[in-house]
Amino acid sequence: MRISTLTIFERNTSSLNRQQSDFLKVGQQFATGKRVINPSDDPQAASRAVGVGQAKAITQQYMDARITARNALAQEESVLNSISDAVISAKTLLVQGANGTLSDADRSSVAAELKSIYETLYGQANVTDGNGRYLFAGYQDNSAPFIKDAAGKVSYVGGNTAREQRVDASRLMPVADNGNTVFRSVHSSAGYIAEAAADNAGTLTFSGPLVLNSSDANYGASFTLSFTENADGSYSYSTDGGASLLTYEPGQPIEFAGLSLTLEGIPADGDSIQLGTAQNMNPDLFASLEKAIAVLDTAVAGDPKQQAQLDNTLKTVMRELDNSLDNVLTVRASVGARLNELDVIDTVAGNRMLNYEQTLSDLLDLDYVQAAAEYSLRMVGLQAAQKSFVDIQGMTLFNYLN
Repeated sequence: MRISTLTIFERNTSSLNRQQSDFLKVGQQFATGKRVINPSDDPQAASRAVGVGQAKAITQQYMDARITARNALAQEESVLNSISDAVISAKTLLVQGANGTLSDADRSSVAAELKSIYETLYGQANVTDGNGRYLFAGYQDNSAPFIKDAAGKVSYVGGNTAREQRVDASRLMPVADNGNTVFRSVHSSAGYIAEAAADNAGTLTFSGPLVLNSSDANYGASFTLSFTENADGSYSYSTDGGASLLTYEPGQPIEFAGLSLTLEGIPADGDSIQLGTAQNMNPDLFASLEKAIAVLDTAVAGDPKQQAQLDNTLKTVMRELDNSLDNVLTVRASVGARLNELDVIDTVAGNRMLNYEQTLSDLLDLDYVQAAAEYSLRMVGLQAAQKSFVDIQGMTLFNYLN
C-alpha cells in the first residue's frame, strides 16, 4: 500500500495538535487549580457542583439576612434598655411626688421632670433604624407609629404585627416588635390594679389589692366597689351594684374573689373604685404617665379630696409602671434570646458552608501530584510527536542513492 506524502503530513499534524491540546489542558488546570474546567471534562461532577453551588448561594443569602436581622435586634435592645431606664426614673419621681411634705410647687417641679421623661419615651417610641424605617411600627414602618392629638395624648397608629425576616430556610424570626407589644401591653402574669373613679368626691384612699387566693372561682374578673351613704351617716359598699350592702369600716380589709383591699378615709355617696387585672385596666405606658403628670400638676394644698385623688392616682400609676417595666424587660429578654438564636444559626450555617466547600473541592479541585505527573507525561508525548514528525518529513529516497 502506498501512503502519500500529504497523508503523512495530515496524520502527523493531527497527532501534534492532539498532543498539544492535552498538554495545554493540563497547563490550564494548573493555572486555575481546577480539575473540571468545562462540563465536558466530568459531566457528573459538573452537574453535582451546580447543585452544591446553588445551595451554597442560598446559605450565603441567609447569612446576609441574619446580619440585617442582628443589626435590627441590636438596635431594638439598645432602645429597650433606654426605655427601661426611663421607666425606672419615672418611678423614682413618683415616689418623690408622693411625699406628703412637698408643696404644690414642688410637685409641679416633679411633674416637669416627668414630662421630660414622657417626651423621651415618645421619641424612643418613634425611633427609626438606619434605613429610615420606624422601629416599632410593625409593617407600617413608613410613618410614625405614635402620634399626639390636640390634647397632647399619645395614641398608637402603627401595625399590630411584628416585622419578621427569614433568617434560615425553616426560621421566620421577628426582628422588630410593634409598639403595642412594647408600650401598650403587660405581661400575662401581671396581677390586679385598683383605680379610684376620677369623679370621686370623698377622701377615700386604698392600699392594695393583695392576692389571697388566686384559685378563687371569681379571681380574674373585674369589679367595681360602689359606696352608698346610709341614713345614719354611715356608708355601705357593694361589688358591681349587688343587692347585698356591707358596712364600710375605715382601715378594715375588704375581702372578695380571692383579693384583699384596705380602705381609709370617708367616701361620698356614689364614689367607686374599679378593680381588674392589669391587662383589662390600663396597660398603656403613656396613659399612665399622663395621669401622673396631670395629678402632680393639680393644686392639692388644703383640699382633702384632691389629696386623696393624688394618693390614689400615684399608687395606681406606680403599679402600672411596675407592670410596664416588667413587660419591657420581658420583651428585651426575648430580643436577647433571638440574638442568641442567630448566633446558633450562624454556627450551624458556618459548618454547612464548610461542608459545601469540601464537597466542591472534592468534585472540582485539582490533585496537583497527579496533575504534575500527567503534565510531564504530556510534555514527553508532545516532544516525541514533534521529533517523530521532523524525522519522518526529512526522509527521502535520495538519502539512499549513491
